[in-house]
Amino acid sequence: MGSACIKVTKYFLFLFNLLFFILGAVILGFGVWILADRSSFIFVLQNSSSSLNVGAYVFIGVGAVTMLMGFLGCVGAVNEVRCLLGLYFAFLFLILITQVAAGVLFYFNMDKVKQEMGSIVIKLIQNYKDDQEDRLQEGWDYVQAQGQCCGWISFYNWTENAELMNRTNITYPCSCEEKAENDSHLVRKGFCQAPDANRTESINSPEDWPVYREGCMEKVQMWLQDNLGVILGVCVGVAVIEVLGMLLSICLCRHVHSEDYSKVPKY
Repeated sequence: MGSACIKVTKYFLFLFNLLFFILGAVILGFGVWILADRSSFIFVLQNSSSSLNVGAYVFIGVGAVTMLMGFLGCVGAVNEVRCLLGLYFAFLFLILITQVAAGVLFYFNMDKVKQEMGSIVIKLIQNYKDDQEDRLQEGWDYVQAQGQCCGWISFYNWTENAELMNRTNITYPCSCEEKAENDSHLVRKGFCQAPDANRTESINSPEDWPVYREGCMEKVQMWLQDNLGVILGVCVGVAVIEVLGMLLSICLCRHVHSEDYSKVPKY
């Protein structure tokens, strides 16, 4: 009966580590996505804030170590190698502590992240240049067009752009232009001039801009919250599997009384 329990524990631990390996790959994928994304608000933050790049590399590192631990756990469980099971438990414990510490640190710095986002976007709007090939500007154009919003707090944020306000006709950010639902979702860049033959004034009044009135702040924060919710959900799932894996590895390690290194696969 005891042998049967050990066998069941062994294969349960193998299945947990296989899932652990897959979730580690997902975490690593999140890190790669943050670094590789060129068409969303992540790109704007990435080029303006070093903390996001650091976070991406942390995700990649944790994901890679998690995959390695999953592999060691699978080998140690199937071959009943006690030293690998002990090493697996120790590293798993360290990863769990790191995840909890990172989660607590992130939670208490959320307000700081939100303030940093606002200052990054306001500075970007103020320094936006027409007819300039800039990946950062293109990233913000994408956010405004896809989010159907304009500016950060409201479209009035664009009045802080000196180049735009110095125009003597109705000129507005192209990516802010209000469109019908069935219109093309092609993202337009730079500044656009509105056709207005009846105008006699020579000022660029924002009240006459055919743009979305709502700012992007709430939509961007909601977008980040949704994506971070997915990431945190994956991390919680990994933490649960880590605890179960630690318990199963201790149970199996206690019942493995002799080392047989001939069971360890040689490559």
